Amino acid sequence: MIEGFGKLKLLDVRDKWPNEATDFNPWLAKDENLSELGSALGIDLEFEDTEVPIGPYSADILAKDAGTGRYVVIENQLGKTDHDHLGKSLTYASILNATVVVWIAGDFTEEHKKTLDWLNDVTSEEVTFFGVRLELWQIDNSKPAFRFNIISRPVGIIKPPPPPESDAKKLQLEFWTELRKRLLESKEFPSLQTPRPQYWYDVSLGRAGINISNTANTFDNKIGIRVYISNKIANVVLPQLMNDQKKIEEEIGQELHWNPYPEKRDKIISLLRDADLKKKENWDEYINWLVDKNIKFRSVFSKRIKQLDFSQKLDNTDEIEDEAEGHEGTIVRCA
Repeated sequence: MIEGFGKLKLLDVRDKWPNEATDFNPWLAKDENLSELGSALGIDLEFEDTEVPIGPYSADILAKDAGTGRYVVIENQLGKTDHDHLGKSLTYASILNATVVVWIAGDFTEEHKKTLDWLNDVTSEEVTFFGVRLELWQIDNSKPAFRFNIISRPVGIIKPPPPPESDAKKLQLEFWTELRKRLLESKEFPSLQTPRPQYWYDVSLGRAGINISNTANTFDNKIGIRVYISNKIANVVLPQLMNDQKKIEEEIGQELHWNPYPEKRDKIISLLRDADLKKKENWDEYINWLVDKNIKFRSVFSKRIKQLDFSQKLDNTDEIEDEAEGHEGTIVRCA
């Protein structure tokens, strides 16, 4: 050993996660860890579900690209890659209508790396494949650090520039960028999607089909926050939440608008206020209001969502099918 330096060694990932299903999958599904994977991939990953049933099998993790809305299938394998996991990842993607496949393994054979490279070459740019080698490093007797080492990724394709954005969309993008910054500073949100030039900005509530949706209407001069419930589960979720309406409003500190558009299949629970985004001198007040409401909504609704009875819910595979429409890896110290 060179004097003054520690020895860097590569560990067996099974030292940290002995079992894929019971150890690694739940660990990766946590917001902070999925966010690290997303940073390595260059995708803003939003958790959807784990162990998604596909016939006699189950997909390890289903996520969503928050920037595009595309579904992402994540297939985990702590050992060396094999044909079985390759076939499963392709099958899961086809059934779940996912257009991003992420295959994580402890080691990749050269043949499987070339297969992913070939798939990226011959498929359309809308379908992408990533090979991620999971690594566990240690210096002497320090805590181990994990690394998502991207060994296969889609080659960047030059696309025509997007059409010019309207002044309203530019304003919304700037506003959401500042809101995201302030939400992260609050330390209440471990992972947030990248803002886009549109009238809404979503924040995860930890369950597919239900999320917080911030809104900024530059025509009516309103900003707001709402719980958005997808039509696929609205008939199960909304009645249960409305049964607790009084307690929810007491905890929020204000009356909410429950299902203000009953003719629509998607359901919302909302709170609005006047706000003129063109008056940037008032943005600090607007953003303070939204940050406060996001923290309250997340606290009040997330705990109730975990307790919801989904026994009447549609089959998960059908629900996802109906609803569907490069960075280098970094080393992160394990706790």
